[in-house]
Amino acid sequence: MSFHKKPTTFVGHVQIKVENLKRSVSFYQDILGFDILEQTTSSVKLTTDGKTSILSLEQPENVVPKQGKTTGLYHFAILLPERTDLANLVIHLSKQGIPLASSDHLVSEALYLNDLDGNGIEIYIDRSPAEWIWQEEEVAMTVDPLDFENLLAISSSDSAWRGMPKGTVMGHIHLHVSELVKTEEFYVKGLGLDVVNRFGKQALFLSSGKYHHHIGVNIWNGQGAPRPSQNSVGLQSFTLVLPDEDTRIQVIENINLIGGNVIEEDHHYVTSDPSGNRILLDV
Repeated sequence: MSFHKKPTTFVGHVQIKVENLKRSVSFYQDILGFDILEQTTSSVKLTTDGKTSILSLEQPENVVPKQGKTTGLYHFAILLPERTDLANLVIHLSKQGIPLASSDHLVSEALYLNDLDGNGIEIYIDRSPAEWIWQEEEVAMTVDPLDFENLLAISSSDSAWRGMPKGTVMGHIHLHVSELVKTEEFYVKGLGLDVVNRFGKQALFLSSGKYHHHIGVNIWNGQGAPRPSQNSVGLQSFTLVLPDEDTRIQVIENINLIGGNVIEEDHHYVTSDPSGNRILLDV
C-alpha cells in the first residue's frame, strides 16, 4: 500500500450520490462489508478501519436516477490488502447473487460490479510491483480473463468474508470525460500526475510515484459528452491527497496557469477538471 501514502499523490476518498440513502447503506454495509463512521439524514461516511472514511454516500434533494452518456464516474476502485481477501469476496458475492464482471490487468486482478443505483465499483488486489512490466514511462496493462480457479484455490472453508479488511484503501478512480487533450493538460500540468498508459485514443491512465494508475479517464461515453445534472446519481467529488502544503500551493498555481480555477469551500480547496468532475485538494 506504499502507493497510497506520502510522498505519493493519491485518491483518498470518493463521494457518490445515491437515490435512496437507507437502501444504499444496507448494500454497502451488509453486502460489501463497510462500517458506518458518521451519519446524517442525507449522508453517510463509510470506513474500513473505524478511523477514516474512504467512501461517502449522499442523497441530494430531488435526486434523479443515473444519467447515461455523460461525464462523471465510470468506477471507483477499492484496493484490498491480500489476494485471499479477493478470493473470499468472490465466494461471498456469489452466495449473495451479485452479478460480477472480472479481469486480469497484469498489474492487478479485479472484480467489477454496480451498486443499486448503477454506480460502478471495482474491487481489486495488486500484483507485486516487481512483476509489472514497464517500457520506458509506460506500464503494460491488459484486459485478460481472470483465472478464478487459481484465485479460489487459495480460499479455504473457514476463510469466510468478514467485511472489508482494515488495510483496505481507495485504490483509484476512473472517470468519463468529454475529451482527452485538455484533460491530459489538467491532470499532468495542473495536478502534476504522470501518464503511465495510453489506451489508443480512448483512455489515459495517470499516476504518481510509478503506480499503475491513481486516475483513469476515458471518452467511452462519447466525444463531447455532456455533464450530468447536479442532483443526479453519480459522482459528487473525489479527494486527491497531496504530500504537503508546498505541493498544494504549487498545484493551485499550476491549475490557475492553465486557465483552471480553485476555490475555498467548507474548509477545502476545490477544483474541477475540464469535464466538471469535482476534486478536493487535501494534504
